[in-house]
Parts: sequence; structure tokens; C-alpha cells
Amino acid sequence: MIRLNVFMSVEEVNRTKVLAAAKELTASSVKEEGCIAYDIFESATRPTVLLICETWKDNEAIVNHEKSASFIKNIAILKEFTTVKVEKFEF
Repeated sequence: MIRLNVFMSVEEVNRTKVLAAAKELTASSVKEEGCIAYDIFESATRPTVLLICETWKDNEAIVNHEKSASFIKNIAILKEFTTVKVEKFEF
């Protein structure tokens, strides 16, 4: 399995549109083959920090996810309005 922790730093003015894109991406991602878990978390201590926590069966599932229409659409929004840091863990 592979876990991706996608940390996003977002300015308050862009928070609503970023959360909308992240929620849309989450709703479609959890239905994809190979997705074990996919969720969004908001920091209780730093309001400008969001986290998407993804768990995938294998790398093939991630590759297919990154080709999906929802990913392509929403990742463009997330990249435009956030600074992203990704942590990857295999177990």
C-alpha cells in the first residue's frame, strides 16, 4: 500500500475555492479502483493548512488516478492557489 500526505498552504482569500476543488476530487477519488482511503483534513492550529490523506493499493492505482478527469481538473485549481508538499510512504 502507498500513503500520500498532500499538505497544502492556502491564503484565506482562496480557501473556499480550494476546499471545493479538494472535496470534488475526494468524492470522485474514493470511487476509483485501488483507492483504499481518501480524505481532507483542516488544521486546528493553522487555518491556512489543509491536508489530503490518500491511501492506494499500489502505484498503478495512483497512475490511473492521476489520469482521471477529476484529478486533472481539480489538481490545476489546487496547484494554482496553494503551495503543495507531498510525503509518500510505502508499507
